[in-house]
Amino acid sequence: MLEKTLLDKALGFVRVGRIKITYWDGTTKTYGKGELYSHLIINKPKAIRAIAKNPTLGFGESYMNGDLDYEGDLRMIGKLITDNQEIPQKLAKLKLFSKSKLNKNTKSRQKSQIAHHYDLGNDFYKLWLDESMSYSCAYYKHDYDTLEQAQIQKLDHVLAKLQLRPGMKLLDIGSGWGELLIRAAVQYETKGHGITLSEEQLKLSRKKVKELGLEKLVTFELANYQDHAKKKIQYDRVVSVGMFEHVGQANHKEYFKAVDKLLIPGGVTVLHTISNQGSVDMDPWIDKYIFPGGYLPTVENIAQIYPEYNFQLLDYENLRIHYAMTLNEWSKRFEQNKDWVLEHYDEQFYRMWRLYLAGSESGFRWGDLGLSQFVFSKGINNELPLTREFLYQS
Repeated sequence: MLEKTLLDKALGFVRVGRIKITYWDGTTKTYGKGELYSHLIINKPKAIRAIAKNPTLGFGESYMNGDLDYEGDLRMIGKLITDNQEIPQKLAKLKLFSKSKLNKNTKSRQKSQIAHHYDLGNDFYKLWLDESMSYSCAYYKHDYDTLEQAQIQKLDHVLAKLQLRPGMKLLDIGSGWGELLIRAAVQYETKGHGITLSEEQLKLSRKKVKELGLEKLVTFELANYQDHAKKKIQYDRVVSVGMFEHVGQANHKEYFKAVDKLLIPGGVTVLHTISNQGSVDMDPWIDKYIFPGGYLPTVENIAQIYPEYNFQLLDYENLRIHYAMTLNEWSKRFEQNKDWVLEHYDEQFYRMWRLYLAGSESGFRWGDLGLSQFVFSKGINNELPLTREFLYQS
């Protein structure tokens, strides 16, 4: 059968680890040697045809629709591919794949693209995020830290890098559910303003500020960073955590141009973003179902841009393994709330998010994904600390 022949060609390149395939007719075949990484159950032949046409999109949709199933640790599919780079390289030479048409990231589309992911409902995110509703990489000082501890440590780590002082004006681009600005106001007595394109995030952020009585120190609005930069308001500090991935490759310079306008001379900005080892298009399944219009920059992408706007690189850190640990905890909490997800959404939605969380962890743990934190000053600032010791003083 053609479908089985196609899979034989693909999996015949497995050299590290084993993968077991159970077909729709009940037959089973194993490829590779050593540790069993994965056991795929292919319920319908069309799953193989879909994967042959577009591997990640075909695999993702086949899993979501139940045409393909899985036994064991879902993360190990990513490890198998990472450990056997010949598989995608050899298959590419067969010219079976078709290239996906990715979502364009334009200013007019950004609000709807953000809403696609972040406006699923605050109740959904409360299921598996920590109490602070921090939806970005946590910072683990010990491998036994709870997610709650690690997320507070992340906030404190970012705020320390900003080198805040009482009364400073702080802008958070992509302010999420507001916890970073709230903590900055409480810890440093800063005046914070957050901008987001998510209606749901805005609603909860404002509610939290009102409940804490911080309305005079922290404000939020629904706004695009490009529009906010036109208001001629400047800040002592600008921060962006987990937002740059949504900017789109064509808009990287627009982001730095906006931060240049928003930041006072000598001001400090922190950019916290997922990064990729190589410059590649967004995964088509992620682009279609999870983050439309997104792009994961490389360190080189950013390094080529910031000198144009006279930003000085003060510090760089990669928290790759921290994000793998964060995603592992999110996945556990998501699975614990499977029944709620199925009741409020459906089986396809549950499978989609399960694959997204597991696949993302695999990418950070064994693949090419990193979590980059850049610290820049706008122009020369000779008044900053000489060493990084201040980051680790309790």
